Amino acid sequence: MLKMAIYKQFAYSVVLLLSLIRSSMAARIPNDDVLGWVKKDNRRFLHADIRVGDLNRTIRFYTESLGMKLLSQKYFPKLKYSKAVVGFGPRDTHFVLEFTCIHGVEKYEIGTAFGHIGISTQDIYAMVENIRAKGGVITHEPGTVTGPSTIYAFGLDPDGYTYELIQSPPTPEPISQIMLHVADLDRAIKFYEKALGMNLLLKYDSPQEKFTIGMVGYGSNRTQTTVLELKYNYNVTEYTNGNGYAEVAIGTDNVYKSAAAVKLVTKELGGQIILPPGPIPQINTKITSFVDPDGWKTDLVDNKDYLKEVQKKE
Repeated sequence: MLKMAIYKQFAYSVVLLLSLIRSSMAARIPNDDVLGWVKKDNRRFLHADIRVGDLNRTIRFYTESLGMKLLSQKYFPKLKYSKAVVGFGPRDTHFVLEFTCIHGVEKYEIGTAFGHIGISTQDIYAMVENIRAKGGVITHEPGTVTGPSTIYAFGLDPDGYTYELIQSPPTPEPISQIMLHVADLDRAIKFYEKALGMNLLLKYDSPQEKFTIGMVGYGSNRTQTTVLELKYNYNVTEYTNGNGYAEVAIGTDNVYKSAAAVKLVTKELGGQIILPPGPIPQINTKITSFVDPDGWKTDLVDNKDYLKEVQKKE
């Protein structure tokens, strides 16, 4: 018992020391030009984290029905969870999906706030038929909807997450969207522009359908990159977040400067840092985490550390 108490006290001291070091390093970042630096930072979307009830079932669906590749699968029996990463290309160059399965938990509440995963394809009709042939659920047949004249289809994965299929020319990022509902679209767009250096790539208002969307991301062409699709439904200011969708991760060359920029913007627009910038000992990676004004979580991950970790595991 004495040894256990000493160990717990030591572990607590290490966590406290790391927190103090992170706070000290973040405090030394000057604020005068940190928002300008954000626009020059080397950033890209890395992955989205989503919780599922049956990992093998999820892997089968995303690989066999949607055509992705299984990039990594890990089991952590002592910690009682498993992970799998799927995507259309390697993690060091592509945005991917990371699925977590907590052992013993078969179902998650998706809620009304999470929208969908967007997947671009050159032949939407063939993909829909393949999904249907594999027993998948299509909720909206291919066709145009109100707005830009693009062909869309919608479906549900085995856990009930909505995916959107988008007819598109060849793109380096086929996992092209993560759609999230927000209570104030202009505030959300401003937050991601200032705090994360994103560009507004499309804004569209549909009075008939009573919604407005804003697509933000890096680069200048929304069909050639992954974007966050932020959607505001008229007069809807509250959503249920659920516990299925976790966060999106974005690469950065400096998590300390990134956290300083986010902290500045949260004072103006809301949100907060929930993990101060610094190394995570278990994975040897520097990370900072925050939630935006609508409560959506983002991890900012050191680019070099991420590449080392990915290349080590694959």
